[in-house]
Formats: sequence, structure tokens, C-alpha cells
Amino acid sequence: MTCNLIKFLMLCILFTSCVSGGSRPAPVTVSNPIQITGTNQDVVWERVVDTIHNYKFAIARENKLDGRIETEYKVGASFLEPWHGDTVGFDNRLESSLQSIRRRVFVSVTPIEGGYLLGVEAFKEIEDVNTTTSTAPGGATFQQDLSLRRDLNLVQEHSNPVGWIPRGRDPVLEQDLLDSLQLAFSN
Repeated sequence: MTCNLIKFLMLCILFTSCVSGGSRPAPVTVSNPIQITGTNQDVVWERVVDTIHNYKFAIARENKLDGRIETEYKVGASFLEPWHGDTVGFDNRLESSLQSIRRRVFVSVTPIEGGYLLGVEAFKEIEDVNTTTSTAPGGATFQQDLSLRRDLNLVQEHSNPVGWIPRGRDPVLEQDLLDSLQLAFSN
């Protein structure tokens, strides 16, 4: 009896110490934009593009004269896709696993005296799923609200295109990209 009680108490102490955890260091935030040193614009540009490609973003447009890089929309990675770097952190991975999310990144490369300023803007959108989708039985075949209109073509396609709701900027992805850019230019 006392042996079981001692085992139980030791187990409780072990689990409570694991649950309390240690104090986490405060996350280091990097200013946006960051200043990097470099004299060759082509080398700086290629390192920025390589860093964006490491996150598996496809480049939509890049303009060296304007110093602007835009990526295509990328669907957020779930827990089953740990190799994609666009979804940073547990909360974002969970959200991307449960909800369709896409992200787009804009990077600005501005020449200054002695180097460049690199600014990152990451935008996140969630999918606006209509209640009747084309995969629902009968949802895309016949509409029920055609009583006042005379439409001889009763078979309808998906009535409203699936849209996306802007969620604003994604500061966690921005900070992670800025950290990666600083690391790329620290060598």
C-alpha cells in the first residue's frame, strides 16, 4: 500500500514538473525592414530569391528596378507537411490543418548608402466556403430560389466563386523570413 502511494506521489511530482515547464526566452523581434551590407545588387537579389524559395514560395513577379518581389499565393502547410516553411509555429500549423489558408509575400529591396534595406510583408487569407458547394448532393444542380425569375436553364454551375477573406499580415512568417534573410547575409 505504501509502495503504491510513493509511486503515485513520484508520478505526480514528475508530471507537474513537466507541465510547469521552464521559462521561455522572449522571442527576438527583428525590425522590419532590416539593413544588410552588400555592394553587388545581383548577389543581394539572388540571395533574397533563394531565401524565398527555401520557404517553397513561387515567384510571381520580380522587378529589380523597383526593388520588388511578389510571390504567388501558397496554401498553408499542415502538420502533415513539415517540410514547407510558410506556416511558422504550432498555432499557425494547427490553423492551417483545420482551415484552408493561403499566404502571399512581398519583399522590397531598397538600396541605401553602404548596403540595402530588406522589407518583408506577408499576408494571410482564409477560404470563404459557401454553404452549398458543388460537391453537395443537388447543391450545384438545381437552385431552389428561382420562383420569380423565368430562367429556362435550371441547371446551374457553382453560383458564387469560392472566395478568400483577408486576415491581414502574418507577423510570425515575416519575422521568420527576416531572421532567415539576416542569416543568409551574415556569412
